Amino acid sequence: MTISMDQQQTLGLSPNTLKGVHHIALNVKDMATSRHFYGAVLGLHELTGDEVPETLVTLVAQGKVANFRLPDGTILDLFGEPDLDAPHADPKQQFTRANHMAFDIAPELFDQAVAMLHQQQVPIDHGPVSRPTGRGIYFYDPDGFLLEIRCDP
Repeated sequence: MTISMDQQQTLGLSPNTLKGVHHIALNVKDMATSRHFYGAVLGLHELTGDEVPETLVTLVAQGKVANFRLPDGTILDLFGEPDLDAPHADPKQQFTRANHMAFDIAPELFDQAVAMLHQQQVPIDHGPVSRPTGRGIYFYDPDGFLLEIRCDP
């Protein structure tokens, strides 16, 4: 069965439903080196104290996660993975260390987005999950990259 572009658009989220990127999460081998790079080298503001998301306070205190705010307000989360090796010794070789990318959505549209993912048979990693910071669902793009749609409470 072939689906026209018009039919595909009616099956998915309508344009401008996703509000933007909420956060980007990267796996890093050496947390201290990465914190220095993103904070001191790139000049990003590292979240501390009450700025740290409630769900990450313990991991930040353990040194397993660090959070930075990009100038546009997007949050960059670094997740320490000390056993992580680069897939290639030459850093110019293309590869990714990304953990997942999260898109914001209005809370009243979250369930509709979840239903659409299921309807489109998008592979779900886990969720929906509810946290004090909101709800989220994790799923894979066609290349296996982990994405999230999340909303505030």
